[in-house]
Amino acid sequence: MMQEEHDLQNRILRALRFRPKGMTITEVAKQLGVTRNPVSKHLEILQIAGKVDVRQIGNAKLFSLAQRVPISAFLCFTKNLILILDNDQRIVQVNDQCQKALKRSKDELIGLTLEEAAHPVVSTPEALAVIEGLEREQVIADVRYAREDGEFFYQMQVIPTTFEDGEKGCTIVLEDITERKQYVRNMEFLARTAMELVDMPAEADIYQYVADCISELVPGTLIHVLSYDESSRQFIARAFRDRAAHNVLMQILGRDPAGMVFPLDYTASHPLGGDPASLLHGGIQELFFKPQIGKVTLPFYDVCFGQIPEDRCEEILRALNLGKVYVLFLVWGEHLYGDLGIYLPLERELENRRAIESFVRQASIAIARRQTEERLRRSEARFRDLVDSSPVAAAVIESDGRYTYLNQAFTDLFGYTLADIPTGRDWFRTAFPDPIRRREAIAAWKSDREEAGRGRPRPRTFPIRCKGGEERAIRFSPVELSDGTQYITYEDVTEERRVYGMLVDEIAELRRK
Repeated sequence: MMQEEHDLQNRILRALRFRPKGMTITEVAKQLGVTRNPVSKHLEILQIAGKVDVRQIGNAKLFSLAQRVPISAFLCFTKNLILILDNDQRIVQVNDQCQKALKRSKDELIGLTLEEAAHPVVSTPEALAVIEGLEREQVIADVRYAREDGEFFYQMQVIPTTFEDGEKGCTIVLEDITERKQYVRNMEFLARTAMELVDMPAEADIYQYVADCISELVPGTLIHVLSYDESSRQFIARAFRDRAAHNVLMQILGRDPAGMVFPLDYTASHPLGGDPASLLHGGIQELFFKPQIGKVTLPFYDVCFGQIPEDRCEEILRALNLGKVYVLFLVWGEHLYGDLGIYLPLERELENRRAIESFVRQASIAIARRQTEERLRRSEARFRDLVDSSPVAAAVIESDGRYTYLNQAFTDLFGYTLADIPTGRDWFRTAFPDPIRRREAIAAWKSDREEAGRGRPRPRTFPIRCKGGEERAIRFSPVELSDGTQYITYEDVTEERRVYGMLVDEIAELRRK
């Protein structure tokens, strides 16, 4: 008799297997050639056993195979954290991964509610609200868990569960998606900071910006950013973060550490060894302040290039609970622009290393570009000062024909400013109002430019109409630079021409006599 009942259950399961959309009791009975009563009885047994699911459609019940993984297999082979709750939301089963995460044994957890178990992820109000609101369908939600050493993210699946005795409960599956979340956040961070570095105005403090951004990736610890001056071979403290650690430094040192100078000549046991060249292409360096087996040790006194007294170095380490520092160099090409340090307690590891290294590369490029632009601005300023102080009239014309600079001597000579002659076309139209002379001047200018080539002056004298209406004889001496820019000096030879004309007239008169 038992064998017949078991065979009927197997026949029912086989029938349902080929009807994934489900079958009614009548349909199953008809297909198997038995009456409704035994089919109804065995479907109920299979439902309690969790092998069959049922849906109500109108007045009819539609049965289908339960798409479930055996709990025993689920618990053993998944790396996720799993808790199984009964109808009163008390823990009836946990897997090994969950026990390790909670650091409590199964015996200590069984029978507790989530609040009593104090599970840091699922005992939050947000997670409990999802669990308590579970009905018939599985629910998936992301939950956040914050600790002192950072943020953690889990994807929580709450699955309705039917036990063998027919009691209802739920299974909670927690998948650690911190790495996935962190990757997305890091990509967003790098995209945002790349744009901000490009658009950053010249007056903005880029070193403080770097410290603030690193603090986003490594919150709640001391961070320094130093610049490096190649000419004086010294580091200069530019920025610190976070605010609390910065305040502790100021209190212990009796001054703001920003602006402190750290000369590279200090060669005690510092990894720079007096020469930063060997570190230009290195990555993150982990340095411990106290001896650690298999680790690189460097006293904090040496990290500070001996510029902070040893007793105060020890006081800083104690006050901020610092055990090590991660050092990265701001490098682009073959030039060192500075370094940054991330200080952590011994037990805390540095997270987001790839994002930190990528951001430091971005920042290094931005600092290199800024310094290049600053040198260019200083060079342009010196050039302008030099030309402006010259008594010789001069102008600079870009390769596209735009006038970009007129010195004061030019305006004194002709009366024109950049507003009057923004382009070469405006200059020719203004200085040569006669169309015939203008065409001759333009043709001579082009011819001389083609013949002389770059880097060679091509002097020529033209009669020029000044802004006041008078006409002057002007000797032009243009030189074309390597990038196509024209640098032109102007000499007033009106008096020279007048005297020369008088001499010519006198000689002609003498010849007639």
